[in-house]
Order: sequence, then structure tokens, then C-alpha cells
Amino acid sequence: MTQATLNQNLIATVAGEQTVYNFAADTREYHSTSVEYLAVGVGIPANAAIDAPLAAKAGFAVCRKADLSGWEYVADHRGETVYDITSGKQKPLDKLGDYPADVTPHAPATDYDKWDGSKWVTDTTAQQAALISETAQKKAQLLTEAKNTISLWQTELQLGIISDDDKGRLIAWLQYIKLLQAVDTATAPDINWPQQPQ
Repeated sequence: MTQATLNQNLIATVAGEQTVYNFAADTREYHSTSVEYLAVGVGIPANAAIDAPLAAKAGFAVCRKADLSGWEYVADHRGETVYDITSGKQKPLDKLGDYPADVTPHAPATDYDKWDGSKWVTDTTAQQAALISETAQKKAQLLTEAKNTISLWQTELQLGIISDDDKGRLIAWLQYIKLLQAVDTATAPDINWPQQPQ
């Protein structure tokens, strides 16, 4: 087949085949090569060029320049996980280009990290307050469980029908409750939890 001859407007002056390099309409990213038959007076397809694209390069997409004058490399982070610098929440990138200004590729180390403009910094005050709160909740839960455990024995004791074995268990659990009440939640996470009786 004859090679098409094109004028400066990329319109065929001699009919024939022409290799074209197709790119996406929205991102101008190169996606395929095709050979088109062009009749006289017909131009190349929309979103296509006759100059070959740049070679593939890791971390970049080959795109047509905005003025369509040639090809360029555009940073390609699509599919990478990035982190919102306000919330710390992760999200995937789905657009070509450099990282948006409101995200970073670096993950925060804790739920209490704040972005300082260049890196994550842990808000130790908030982190400690959360640890103290969690420890206080655990202490309250353990106390509730312990009090539920001894409630029947206390009733039996009041009625004078408690066995010696259950009386021993009641004393052990009361000692455990006393130790549990003495736990200072402000020292979290360095808590030495008392051992539950068997």
C-alpha cells in the first residue's frame, strides 16, 4: 500500500496509509498506534499524531503536550496510596500529574499524627489522653466483670448459706477489686494490671 502524503495541516494530498499515534482526549496520554488509510482531502483521526511518542519511562506517562506540538513525560502516581494531610486518611490516586498539594505519599505513624507542612508529627498530648481514656474504660469494664462475679457470693454471705470454698473465692475477688481500684490510669500505657483470681 502507498504511503499517504500529508500537507502542513495533516490532510492527505496523496491517498495512502499513515501510521498514527493515538492519545486520550482528556489526559492526552498515549495509548495505541494504528495504521489508517487516508483518502485525498482526509486528515488524520482526532486525538492522534504522526510523530512517534517518547519511550516509556517508569513513574511517568507519555502524553501529548497541551499545545499538541509534541510529546512529554507527565508524573504518573495513579494507583499509589496517598494520605490526606488534614485527616491522615488514605486514598488512592487516580489522576495523572504530581501529587496534589493536600496529600502526601508518607503514611502517618499513629492516629494522632498531624502534618506540619513537611512531615507527620505525633501529637503526644492527644495520644496520651486517648491512652488514659482507653485504660479508664478497661478498668471500668474489669471492675464491672469482677462485681458481677461476686454478686451471687455476696448474697449467699448475707443469707449465711455461703460455702467455705465460695467464701475463699469471694475474699480473693474482693482483694482483686481493691487492687484494680488502686490502678492509676494516668500512668498509661505503663499499667501493671492485677491478676484475676482463678
